[in-house]
Amino acid sequence: MLPTPEQVRDYIAAGLPCEHVDVTGDGSHFDAVIVSNAFEGKRPIARHQLVYAALGDRMKAEIHALSMRTLTPGEYAKAGD
Repeated sequence: MLPTPEQVRDYIAAGLPCEHVDVTGDGSHFDAVIVSNAFEGKRPIARHQLVYAALGDRMKAEIHALSMRTLTPGEYAKAGD
């Protein structure tokens, strides 16, 4: 069974302290906007690694592709999303 965007959002939120998580997708390809204080001072690759760690084996088994914007709360406020 393919995961829903809501399930992917819940997986991320369960493994990473987030201020905001928004996930859209079709069951195998997902787009996410993730806002977390954990991203402070980290480069984009380190931020993505935190998200991948939160998803664990689901990235190999359930989620075919995940495109993400990883922002700190300050960056998110400036972006106006």
